[in-house]
Amino acid sequence: MNPAIFLQQFGPLILIFAIFYFLIIRPQQKREKDRKNMLASLKEGDDIITIGGIYGRILNIKEDVITLEVGDKLKIKVTRSAIGNVLKKAEKSE
Repeated sequence: MNPAIFLQQFGPLILIFAIFYFLIIRPQQKREKDRKNMLASLKEGDDIITIGGIYGRILNIKEDVITLEVGDKLKIKVTRSAIGNVLKKAEKSE
């Protein structure tokens, strides 16, 4: 098969796949990596918001279960994957 004919037939398909990769797949992989790093770096004292919209402060972390203080005396337990965003990192205690 002639290389020019091959490029003429499959070139547009290859180009579309390359554009699809750089516009959709690669940014999604970066977001997943950033989220994984954020969840791994959680520590007690961090102010967070859950994916359900609950604001709280991390009191305790035991593997995949995180205890949050919500309000004055209310404590709830959520899974690590339920954390949507870290609002404020805890101050470093030395």
